[in-house]
Amino acid sequence: MGKENRWNTYSEDQMKEVESLASSYKEFLTSAKTEREAVCEVTKRIREAGWRDLEEVVKSGQTLKAGDKVYAVWMKKTMAIFTIGTRKLEDGMRILGAHIDSPRLDLKQVPLYEDTEMAYLDTHYYGGVKKYQWTTIPLALHGVVAKKDGSVVNIQIGEAEEDPVFCVTDLLPHLAKDQMGKKLAEAIEGENLDVLVGSRPAPEDGKDEKEKKDPVRRNILQILSKAYGIEEDDFLSAEVEVVPAGAARDLGFDRSMIASYGQDDRVCAFTSLDAFMKVEHPEFTSCCLLTDKEEIGSVGATGAQSRFFENTVAELLACCGQFSELALRRTLASSRMLSSDVSAAYDPLYAGAYEKKNSAYFGHGIVYNKYTGARGKSGSNDANAEYFAWVRRVMDDADVAFQTAELGKVDVGGGGTIAYISALYGMNVVDAGVAVLNMHAPMEVTSKSDVYEARNAYIAFLTAAES
Repeated sequence: MGKENRWNTYSEDQMKEVESLASSYKEFLTSAKTEREAVCEVTKRIREAGWRDLEEVVKSGQTLKAGDKVYAVWMKKTMAIFTIGTRKLEDGMRILGAHIDSPRLDLKQVPLYEDTEMAYLDTHYYGGVKKYQWTTIPLALHGVVAKKDGSVVNIQIGEAEEDPVFCVTDLLPHLAKDQMGKKLAEAIEGENLDVLVGSRPAPEDGKDEKEKKDPVRRNILQILSKAYGIEEDDFLSAEVEVVPAGAARDLGFDRSMIASYGQDDRVCAFTSLDAFMKVEHPEFTSCCLLTDKEEIGSVGATGAQSRFFENTVAELLACCGQFSELALRRTLASSRMLSSDVSAAYDPLYAGAYEKKNSAYFGHGIVYNKYTGARGKSGSNDANAEYFAWVRRVMDDADVAFQTAELGKVDVGGGGTIAYISALYGMNVVDAGVAVLNMHAPMEVTSKSDVYEARNAYIAFLTAAES
């Protein structure tokens, strides 16, 4: 395991910092369970701290200079935040890039149905999930319903104490002989991840036989109409996510860990943002990039493969009076980035999946993955050796605990991040994040110490000298 467990090194003041950061992080996790909610929460925080909307700056014809703070949001699901440095942009930026989407269940466009006097919402799972983990746990609905008149209804049901919760049912063990004889991946089918939402029929009120059909479904529609002004067809233009209900909590008698849904990758999004906001006068323009769709390949208009970031940097150059196509290319190629994404924490209960000396451990600091990918490094960025040597020096000079790891044994599996996408511009990128237990499960676990070290690592990266 190498270096000393960081918990053994903290002073009393540092322990207070660890707990304070963890408390703020838990609040963030609880309030931002979807990418839209994360963007909303981050926007609120940075506007209160003095950041301005880049779109407003562009429209007003204003210019930007060193020390100015701006941000850009795209489709309410991805964003880039900047603090202008004293060096010209062509010298490169320091970028912290994390994703804010997480595995979940999404409602289908025609979700509501009744079967044997039970009402359900039909779902399509998003990202890499173990389907059996989503049964028999309290679930909440988060999202938006966009109506034809242009209005948007925000949905959040299942989080307040007085709210109902929902669930995906499972077969009782007394009747599950055939189910339990199946492979784990096949025991729960994706089409059966439907959410139970009601069982009480609507009053008949003298309706004719046709109108009496599916009375439980009809009752749910009446509730949705009365409470939210939503008609059934409005689900056609909705984005409603089914996520675990409940707040982030401390884990363990010693309260050394955090248990919550969505820590992949909001743990890196939060620590990147916290670090970014603490660096007020950078030499190199600093950027916190928060993207969507990473869990399904970073695709679409809000994923890292879109031109959003490139277009935003072009606008930034123009506002600084430095734009040209060549300047844009030089800015991107000269930038340095930490692809802030989580890594798998070593779990002794499943030791056979890991290679011990190349695994990440709780309490040993931020995790660097020089390469990710699957098996033969397929889909990997594989960071440049000279760049990672610079990163190592920056961490050591700042007394930040760090470790290196791979995502399990070579032939067991693997995974990817947004690192390879940014590397397409020629910039130096390496994956750097927090170790997570139960990754992609409805409840993920992190170490408070590692959250603290990651935040400090990101500060060190943003403020380090060029060489």
